Amino acid sequence: MYSAVAPPLLALRDIRVAFADQVLIDGAGFALAPGDRLCLVGRNGAGKSTLLKIAGGLVDPDGGEVFLQPGTRVSYLSQSPDFGGAATILDYVMAGGAPAYAGEAVLGELGLDPNSSTTNLSGGEARKAAIARVLADDPDILLLDEPTNHLDLPSIEWLEERLTQFRGAFVLISHDRAFLRRLTAGCLWVDRGTVRRLDKGFGMFEEWTEQILAEEEIVQHKLDRLIIAETQWSREGISARRKRNQGRLRRLYDLRSERANQIDKTGRAALAVETGAASGTLVIEAKNLSKTFGERTIISDFSTRIMRGDKVGLIGPNGAGKSTLLKMLMGQLASDTGSFRLGTNITPVILDQSRATLDPDATLWDTLCEGGGDQVMVRGQPRHVVSYLKDFLFREAQARQPVRALSGGEQGRLILARALAKPSNLLVLDEPTNDLDMETLDLLQEMLTDYEGTVLLVSHDRDFLDRVVSSVIALDGQGGAEEYPGGYSDWQAFMRNRRSENSASNGASKNTPKTERLVKSVTKLSYKETRALEELATKMPKLQSEMAKLESELSDPTLYARDAASFARITARLDALRTELGQSEEQWLELEMKREELSGS
Repeated sequence: MYSAVAPPLLALRDIRVAFADQVLIDGAGFALAPGDRLCLVGRNGAGKSTLLKIAGGLVDPDGGEVFLQPGTRVSYLSQSPDFGGAATILDYVMAGGAPAYAGEAVLGELGLDPNSSTTNLSGGEARKAAIARVLADDPDILLLDEPTNHLDLPSIEWLEERLTQFRGAFVLISHDRAFLRRLTAGCLWVDRGTVRRLDKGFGMFEEWTEQILAEEEIVQHKLDRLIIAETQWSREGISARRKRNQGRLRRLYDLRSERANQIDKTGRAALAVETGAASGTLVIEAKNLSKTFGERTIISDFSTRIMRGDKVGLIGPNGAGKSTLLKMLMGQLASDTGSFRLGTNITPVILDQSRATLDPDATLWDTLCEGGGDQVMVRGQPRHVVSYLKDFLFREAQARQPVRALSGGEQGRLILARALAKPSNLLVLDEPTNDLDMETLDLLQEMLTDYEGTVLLVSHDRDFLDRVVSSVIALDGQGGAEEYPGGYSDWQAFMRNRRSENSASNGASKNTPKTERLVKSVTKLSYKETRALEELATKMPKLQSEMAKLESELSDPTLYARDAASFARITARLDALRTELGQSEEQWLELEMKREELSGS
């Protein structure tokens, strides 16, 4: 099983873990060889953190054995570090075994004062201190449980660089797909009590698991029905999600294209759209906003106009003012200078991920149907509570269970279900991805991409931003804030392009607009392809408009009885339009993805 040339540093064999009468892990194991870079992946509650603690010697399994090569040093990063007994951050780091000079060096890279008190640390500061402790010890093995939680984007990218240079082996649990794709060379999938291994990076994980599930489905009649029910979330969450994402990708490109047209060449919002448009089109208008606290400038001369349907992400380092700007854009915090106005008929909902808002003794049914009955109003439309719960990957049997029986990820899903059921046309989310597992993140991404209203989002999850937002507002921490169309990767590409142009020639334009870059990238297609892309962008909205009119006519319940011929004609035309739209969307997606590939974004 293990190579004689490179014996494992660490090995778990036939591990068994049970809680009361429930077996969580049964016969699981894995080996960690020198240089291994593995991620530990699985649904919430599958036992990932438990396995990592067993590997780190923090808890004992109910059965099986753990082998650690003599002399091997292991450092474990907990989701909830304990600072008890450490007066300063440096004291805490040195308590892990690191010498003072090593601790001070890593803390300096992370921007933390070694002599700062461990009391009243922010979530990000506590996470940085815990990371400094495990890295400064220079171990042979790193076991990292959600290392990016509460870190800002610059800190995540710093940690990525540090781990790429790490000479030892590591196993990490994370919901950050971009983080996993860059760092891992193997995947451990915790699935139904066992561990499966893929000796390829996380980029191949979904394809691999989909193949396994498809093979199991072929021999479904040989499998226990209970096991099939337990893996239903995987099939729906991977296979069906991949198919649905094609349409979502098209819509996201549409949104980004529209947003690019609204942003001027300096990255500020182009205040060109007339305010006399249809009621509710304008959601937020801000002109020349500035905000200072004491002598520090948080926001300086920022303007934007956010329209109905925009999905805007706010990015920047911790303390840059993202939450402050979010409050200003919502009218919750007055600016020092400039003007602000909220559009008409705005119904905002703030997504609260605090589990304290849930009654642990209430059932899932009662949590959603607070007024009793079996119906939940979902954005103005009645839905049976069990049907709605299934949308959020809950089983029917869970509907009458108390909230306290749910795992952390399941509680997060229930909070999503309750918040997204409320009537709204503006969703405000401040760091919604913290502490969420991949299953719940996928669900949140689906909800937001399908959401027809406007979204304001603060997040440090790069992959999540790339899949959801139509533009980003980047804050530099010194008062500067600029808006760019696209997701986080688009913003990164633009900044690389700007730096390259700045260093290439002082005479050349130092500020090539993102909108101009998008136009130039299209010209890399052939003339025929470019024309086709432009024509499709005009054609598809017309098809959708005609379909909407026909669907409105068919909604008349008396139409068939009054005029069966018209009913048949409209139905046939609608079917033809659906086919034509589907073909157009596939052609558009193929050309757009080719354009993205050619542009290097």
